[in-house]
Amino acid sequence: MLDKSIREFTELSASKAPVPGGGGVSALVGSLAASLAEMVTNLTTGKKKYAEYEEEIQRIMKETDELRISLLSCVNEDAEAFEPLAKAYSMDKNDPDYAENMEKCLKTAAGAPLHILQLCCRVVELDERLAIIGSKLAVSDAATSVMLAHGAIYGAFINIKVNTRLMKNREYAVELEDKAAEMLQEYGERALKCYRSVEKRLSNG
Repeated sequence: MLDKSIREFTELSASKAPVPGGGGVSALVGSLAASLAEMVTNLTTGKKKYAEYEEEIQRIMKETDELRISLLSCVNEDAEAFEPLAKAYSMDKNDPDYAENMEKCLKTAAGAPLHILQLCCRVVELDERLAIIGSKLAVSDAATSVMLAHGAIYGAFINIKVNTRLMKNREYAVELEDKAAEMLQEYGERALKCYRSVEKRLSNG
């Protein structure tokens, strides 16, 4: 999946093919969010005006690079997690192994977007700091980054819910949904607040 060009990826996403779907696209958007956050660090490091934050900027640079790579890997992770579920949907519902297999596949399919969600929440946390200490010349990219992460968080969440709704183990499903919903609410709000803080910073001259 990752060897495809941007054009090929979008064409495949637009087609009837099962992947990349919402989860994989959310992972790619999250990776782009992390890449923009890393760009802010690269445009801030070494500047005398921000020298007091140099050590912190270096740490954030390293972590955003790791997040960029991890989220990009999640594109394939999500596709691989969905593949068994796609096959399970075609099973005979009278097959004695159908219910057990479907439940296992649903859990696997929900796990990938949960991982994407968690990683994107961390991108938001780093953007919050970059909105304050990042170079003013690049802080608009931190705002763009945080809103991409915001969208990816919502995309990941709904791709968790589309799987948990079908689970027979409702205790597990509700626990997973609640965990994801808590992150969605907290980081969705934090992302918007971060974006507004950048707007304010840029408006103050």
